Amino acid sequence: MNRLKSLVGLTGFLALLSLVLPGVAMAAGDAHGETLNLTASGVGYFALAIFAIAYVFVMAEEFTHLRKSKPVILAAGIIWGAIAWVYVQNGMPHTAEVAFRHNLLEFVELFLFLLAAMTYINAMDERQVFEALRSWLVRKGFGFRQLFWLTGILAFFISPVADNLTTALLMCAVIMAVGGGNTRFVGIGCINIVVAANAGGAFSPFGDITTLMVWQKGIVDFQTFFLLFIPSVVNFLVPAAIMHFAVPDERPEPSTEVVEMRRGAIIIMGLFLLTIATAVSFHNFLHMPPVLGMMTGLAYLKFFGFYLKKTHAKYYPDVPYDADKADHELGDTLAVAAFPKEVKFDVFKKVERAEWDTLLFFYGVIACVGGLGFIGYLAMVSELMYVQWGAGVTEVWGAEWAAVPANVMVGILSAIVDNIPVMFAVLTMMPDMSQGQWLLVTLTAGVGGSMLSIGSAAGVALMGQARGMYTFFGHLKWTWAIALGYIASIIVHMWINSGQFQLPVV
Repeated sequence: MNRLKSLVGLTGFLALLSLVLPGVAMAAGDAHGETLNLTASGVGYFALAIFAIAYVFVMAEEFTHLRKSKPVILAAGIIWGAIAWVYVQNGMPHTAEVAFRHNLLEFVELFLFLLAAMTYINAMDERQVFEALRSWLVRKGFGFRQLFWLTGILAFFISPVADNLTTALLMCAVIMAVGGGNTRFVGIGCINIVVAANAGGAFSPFGDITTLMVWQKGIVDFQTFFLLFIPSVVNFLVPAAIMHFAVPDERPEPSTEVVEMRRGAIIIMGLFLLTIATAVSFHNFLHMPPVLGMMTGLAYLKFFGFYLKKTHAKYYPDVPYDADKADHELGDTLAVAAFPKEVKFDVFKKVERAEWDTLLFFYGVIACVGGLGFIGYLAMVSELMYVQWGAGVTEVWGAEWAAVPANVMVGILSAIVDNIPVMFAVLTMMPDMSQGQWLLVTLTAGVGGSMLSIGSAAGVALMGQARGMYTFFGHLKWTWAIALGYIASIIVHMWINSGQFQLPVV
């Protein structure tokens, strides 16, 4: 019966497609240069509908348990297939192909960069770097208020190097270990961690996907991102200072748990920093894509992993170890528990544990948004946000401030929709903005998601990790305080970095 329903649904979909597409070619017949304006055509509306339906499934992931990569990958194929069909009908068979290849190149650069970074993070996790830090914090016997500030500050400073998702999960583990029985503390502590991790990621090219995309595009130099440091601090401190008084003034019993880092952990941390330096150097001095430096750095880890594996017997000669059993029967996590010190290092296991759903989600989003941009919708949005909205601002403040309303709105949208498609849309539009405006949209896209628990990967992950204690409505109670921090960070950026808002003289 299910197969019959699927067949009927597929037949209906193909019938709808056959009705839509013939009208599309006629509506898209007006060519502008080498491309067609499809915004008012059937295929344009069809693509918008497909993307909207896919994104409804993405936002409902928590309830449906359908991985977010699946709907957007399917939507990308349908959207580009429809576009290509129209171009073939209009005698331009390779135009859509060239456009899609351009989008694919952008994804591949981002994919390989993130794959290298995720592999390093997984390697440090397996070597118990993060567990050692967690156990140290738990043993210190801090009070709830001290822990509130300490986890927030650590999240702020760790997320620029590690990603904000990993940082948030680590700090949440500390909060849960110390105050797991105090729902009030866990809830407000998680809110603070989400805000801090997102704020910390906003001033570093490595801290968030949005900053990484802007850096890889060559719009903002590596060192220029650090102009956002003080605005990011303000974004974190304002809501934290307000929430401080709601944190229980209690001191829980300290734990005696001790976790030691495994062999090679410190060297892997050093290699990660060297990898970052390599990526920055390749980009700044050799004018090569940062991904080349990151993949070169991945080779550092591979060679060191080879050394760890070959010298394993030297350090653990008397410990029986069945690699197949540890790797295949027990799995990575259980192998660590069963063989706490003698697990052999395998770099390909770290690659295997990358966030593949997230990486494939990026592909779907970049392809979908790229398709909508190729149709012409992003040009329309750019005209509305960066020209029409800015007209009134230009009259009062001057042309250099015209993009402020649009860039502030980007942050608000990123709290509702994922910041990745929003930022990729801005990068596809490529509005003519000053360096200060590009820094502003990077800041707002990075920290705007903190206003709702579903607005960032960190918030969504912590709702799962602290289920029942950190919730959507619990976060919503403090949205006003987070919004104050959002506004304050924008004002501080426009004040202290006002020199960056000057438009170039043409």
